[in-house]
Amino acid sequence: MIDLIHMDSALAERRAHLSKMLGARAALLLASPPEKLRNGDVHYKFRQDSDILYLTGFDEPGTVVVLRPDHPETPFVMFVRPRSPADEIWTGRRAGVEGAVARFGANAAFPIGELDAKLPEILAGVEDIHVGFGHDDEWDARVLRILGRMRAAERRGQRAPVRLVDARLSLHEMRLIKSDLEQGLLRQAAAITAEAHTSAMRAAKGGVGEHEIEALIDYTFRRHGGTGPGYPSIVGGGANAVILHYVENSAPLKDGQLLLVDAGCEVAGGFTADVTRTFPVGRPFSAAQKRVYEAVLDVQVAAIEAVRPGATLDGIHTQVVEQLTRRMVDLGLLEGDVASLIEKQAHKQFYMHRTSHWLGLDVHDVGFYSMEGAARPLVPGMVLTIEPGLYIAEDSAAPQDLRGIGVRIEDDILVTESGYENLTRATPKTVAAIEELVAAG
Repeated sequence: MIDLIHMDSALAERRAHLSKMLGARAALLLASPPEKLRNGDVHYKFRQDSDILYLTGFDEPGTVVVLRPDHPETPFVMFVRPRSPADEIWTGRRAGVEGAVARFGANAAFPIGELDAKLPEILAGVEDIHVGFGHDDEWDARVLRILGRMRAAERRGQRAPVRLVDARLSLHEMRLIKSDLEQGLLRQAAAITAEAHTSAMRAAKGGVGEHEIEALIDYTFRRHGGTGPGYPSIVGGGANAVILHYVENSAPLKDGQLLLVDAGCEVAGGFTADVTRTFPVGRPFSAAQKRVYEAVLDVQVAAIEAVRPGATLDGIHTQVVEQLTRRMVDLGLLEGDVASLIEKQAHKQFYMHRTSHWLGLDVHDVGFYSMEGAARPLVPGMVLTIEPGLYIAEDSAAPQDLRGIGVRIEDDILVTESGYENLTRATPKTVAAIEELVAAG
């Protein structure tokens, strides 16, 4: 577990490093997402903006963070909800402006209601504002209104900011490379996730509901110290496994069908694992299931071995597509020359998604995938998924014994100086290991 002292130090180091990246006469603006109604007057559980979590650890709604590196007195300012005994009775304790300074390291803090009045003063003399646009139309409009007022006041001698800079150029590129502490958080998330997937393999039996397996996974996450799932868990039995983002998780399981589980634990600090395993319910793999499963597993293992500094996600995906297409021909899913099939994109009938994405605070984490028009090379500290799959719909023209089989195998991979570290290697995935667990349940 990561202690609070180390986390507080890491947050301060992140802000200091980002401040150097921003440079003089620049500022960064971040806003928490609006709370969303679930039904009636009940809100969905709030999840803080990942950028705010990354820089402050502050998890309350109604928050705006301002970094102004060259300000002599207040380079780090927070706007937060003020303390309110009446409201706190209903919705829990707040840090308030005092707590933002004392507990979260802000140089100054103000009630969120004072943002429009105070922000022009804080931004005085700034030329570049780094901000993440496109997530919340209300916030985008608010920033532009404040800048408009600053421009209208320029006759008083203070020039308004002249450039809006995409925050992805600074903050998101920084988040892409994981520090030692962040790698430790991901290992912690991976370890808990392994426990959850192992428990699911033991518990899956005919008559058990997909929702019961989901509940077991969530319970295991929380029991071992996680904060819950980092994304809605996918628990799809039989033909439900061919639906890529199946989250209904409501069907009863049947002995002998395959169960695809895509679930990852999020830990304190916000970092999440992202792991998929596919296994038979209540009995060993059938011959057909085993052929499909081992085809995906062989391709996945080879793709993991391709991870090293200098490799690219595009290159790894190209390798996966070529190898999977060859397996599709061997399985009787496709006929013809592999190169021609790929050129015609025939493989997309059965493998329609990319092989990898970045992983971190977001399950599909931030960071550019290309640089100067080309796929960016991997460097140490990046974390990515490797997740090939085969999805054979019930109504496809595949051989009868393969129809309705969906298999995905996914691991979380850290790029190291010498190659890679499989953070999720403790989650069983060989046929022998899976069948042993299924039998032990």
